[in-house]
Amino acid sequence: MRKIAIGGIHGGIKALKQLIRRISLKENDQLIFLGDYVDGWSESAQTIDFLMNLQSKYSCIFIKGNHDVYCEKWLQNGEKPQKWLSHGGKSTIRSYRDYSSKQKMIHLNFIKSMKYYHIDGDNRLFIHAGFTSMHGPSKEVYESNYCWDRTLWEIALATDEKIPKSSLFFPKRLKLFKEIYIGHTPTTNYNSDIPMRKINVYNVDTGAAFKGKISGIDISTKEIFQSDRVQVFYPEEKGRN
Repeated sequence: MRKIAIGGIHGGIKALKQLIRRISLKENDQLIFLGDYVDGWSESAQTIDFLMNLQSKYSCIFIKGNHDVYCEKWLQNGEKPQKWLSHGGKSTIRSYRDYSSKQKMIHLNFIKSMKYYHIDGDNRLFIHAGFTSMHGPSKEVYESNYCWDRTLWEIALATDEKIPKSSLFFPKRLKLFKEIYIGHTPTTNYNSDIPMRKINVYNVDTGAAFKGKISGIDISTKEIFQSDRVQVFYPEEKGRN
């Protein structure tokens, strides 16, 4: 069985479908989505439909991202903060214009059912953003850190690969898990259009919301799968520019 972690999608269902074709899914494969299914391109609602259908055919784990939290709050009570609207929320709202109240409720329940993090049997953590507790995500004080924290990735970037895990100077959070898979911070911010590894943290968000691609990584072999740049599928749109 392959386990494949998939980074941010941001409403780019056409690119997502291409990625799924390129993965060539087998019956026993498991897909672990790292969050941010909405906000950016014009088909956020349709992306949620596609994912719900996908889980009826394959083993899927859905991690909740910060953009999914925004969408959840809007579907639940109409909350529309300006920060969300200016970072992809408007396109998400437009994608729901032909959806009934019942359909929106189904989507709301789907987003509510998403996990904040997942730890597999080999002590590998899958989380959208990060956690700040030195005792692990289960001891996190602020729930929002699961979806918003960037310090986990920043610490990994700043840690010298030569420092042994036994050192007093090795970050305690990175000792807790064999590997950690995240999204949230685009690797394109670091001039990389493929998933990045630093210490034992793998960042699988390759900037799909902007000028990048949707990416997946086989967590056993580290084989990388990618769509074309998402903007190719939506030439008349700007994404989250």
